[in-house]
Amino acid sequence: MKNKRIINREISWLSFNERVLQEAADQDVPIVERIRFLGIFSNNLDEFFKVRVATIKRMIDVEARSSSLDLEKPKELLNKIQQIVIGLQKKFESIYQELRKDLEKERIILINEKQLTRKKEEFVHKYFIEQVLPVLTPIMLHNVKAFPNLKDRSIYLAVKMSSNNPKIANEYAIIEVPTERLGRFLLFPIRTRKYLILLDDVIRYGLKIVFSHFHYDHFEAYTIKLTRDAELDIDNDLSKSFLEKIDESVQDRSEGQPVRFVFDEKMPDDLLNYLIQRLNLDEDDNLIPGGRYHNFKDFMKFPNLGKKHLQYEVQLPLNHPRIHPGKSLFDVISEKDLLLHFPYQKFNHYINWLREASMDPKVTSIKTTLYRVASDSAVINALINAALNGKNVTVNIELQARFDEKSNIYWSKRLEEVGAKVTFGIRGLKVHSKLTLISRIEDGRTVNYAAIGTGNFHEGTAKVYSDLLLITKDKYIAAEVWKVFDFFHNTFKNYSFKRLMVSPNYQRKRLNALIDNEIENAKNGKPAYIILKVNSLVDINMIKRLYLANNGGVKIQLIIRGTCSLVPGIPGQSENIEAISIVDKYLEHSRIFVFCNGGDPLYYISSADWMTRNIDNRIEVSAPVYDKDLQEELQHIIDVQLSDNVKSRIINETQSNPYKKQTGERAIRSQQELYNYYRKLSEKK
Repeated sequence: MKNKRIINREISWLSFNERVLQEAADQDVPIVERIRFLGIFSNNLDEFFKVRVATIKRMIDVEARSSSLDLEKPKELLNKIQQIVIGLQKKFESIYQELRKDLEKERIILINEKQLTRKKEEFVHKYFIEQVLPVLTPIMLHNVKAFPNLKDRSIYLAVKMSSNNPKIANEYAIIEVPTERLGRFLLFPIRTRKYLILLDDVIRYGLKIVFSHFHYDHFEAYTIKLTRDAELDIDNDLSKSFLEKIDESVQDRSEGQPVRFVFDEKMPDDLLNYLIQRLNLDEDDNLIPGGRYHNFKDFMKFPNLGKKHLQYEVQLPLNHPRIHPGKSLFDVISEKDLLLHFPYQKFNHYINWLREASMDPKVTSIKTTLYRVASDSAVINALINAALNGKNVTVNIELQARFDEKSNIYWSKRLEEVGAKVTFGIRGLKVHSKLTLISRIEDGRTVNYAAIGTGNFHEGTAKVYSDLLLITKDKYIAAEVWKVFDFFHNTFKNYSFKRLMVSPNYQRKRLNALIDNEIENAKNGKPAYIILKVNSLVDINMIKRLYLANNGGVKIQLIIRGTCSLVPGIPGQSENIEAISIVDKYLEHSRIFVFCNGGDPLYYISSADWMTRNIDNRIEVSAPVYDKDLQEELQHIIDVQLSDNVKSRIINETQSNPYKKQTGERAIRSQQELYNYYRKLSEKK
């Protein structure tokens, strides 16, 4: 492969999703977890097509050119993506078949409608009649002028009906598989072995019942799935509020343009051609042949079936060693800064702090930003309680958090009902920062407490995403967090920030200055290094800056979970740069920046990845960590992850995802090492 300065971000993202597929193929991963990784891979790919591929298709429509340095034409890039996806789909299918064999060794057997014994058929028949048939909505395609609007989060069975009587013409029909109402898996009531059948196959079994009033002898059903463009089109009607525009755009999303059509490769040509014609699809719509089953995102909920060894051992979040029952969290934070690391430590610590603030007579106001929240959010409930207790509660809710718009609209209305002030950020700038500011009267004056995080205030994702939350009473940091909240209301004001790095106006300048400082130190013979842990590194100008630092003698270590457009290890370009990616049971989500600073390292945690959108087009906040103990903790996290030789893959020019090899040293699985580290801390009295 020819050396490149930049790897296309879409190609790099597909390489990341292949790392997810590696987890599904890994024999050392428990079987049910491997199946769930197939679900994660599938869900990731859905969102990739809805967002990234949809963008490329729009570029084709306007005959635009790619913004990447290699200037690939969008159509060429789309063809390359399709080739890679088809290859990954084949790997996926092969892994799935292997997993079915592994399940059988555990006496867990997936069967289809053609493998039913008499007793199993009686069970399926009863379930179909009582539960499935009443919610099916078959559509006879020759009877409709307009093809039914296929939802992009659903799968459908495309049915072909034929007869031995040559006078009866073939008929086609569409049936939505109602997984949201019934679930995807049906477990048979047999104790010795665990038998499962998918809802798709239950419907296949019942086709002769569904269409019993027609004179057909043969029924074939093939799974299809249509993925649509998920971008919101927000009109400029000045008579509508921003909330109304978002609400209407979400409703219109179900009619977005097709960006992928996945079908069972065994589907007969006549049915496939009929569907392509009626759906007005062409080669640019990514026609992807696949296996018998689609929407593997449902496999993220694959049942464990009571066998503990089939999934990861449950490791409960730990208590922070400085937090004790009966002690005010305001007192804990007043003693020194607090750093919480989820999911190793309890997210409930943050919720309890909000709950304490909601009742504390000294607390006057609570401000927070919300990007995504849990469906039954304890965070929202604490904020509602605070408003009911007379606190001034201000919540900035990001209405354009993709795929969470409906939820956020609902919660904004609930908060307004109890008297909380709800703002929706700034038009054109998503508020992606994770901030909370609590004001409290102490000794007759107002004292601000600030929380700055790398991930959402979401107790659900806090169980599976690794994220950091700094809570501090530092008056300078808290004052600058207050400025960010004030900026939401007074966008005309020009604030300055000396400690926080705030996008869009300050982050890039400060990051450039920090990198330049390392280059200057290296030039003067001082120690110089940069350690960067982010989810994505794709901003071209930041990558160029890192290449300059490389050429200036700065050592750079990267921990990039997802997309990495930088090419490490190229002589004269990036020979001083090493990059790894860790994919394991928890989703690596925290962002940490470390700059050597001549031997007095600077540590930051951040909500921002190094992407143009995060640096220039969103409200993001990176916060310095001043406390020496917390700096040591951050350095320990970094050191452990850089030492990972079990779940760490090397990011290279070929995007081949080789595992970092163990060369005689002990196996280090960073996420387990970190859990053990925090467990020891929690046991200290």
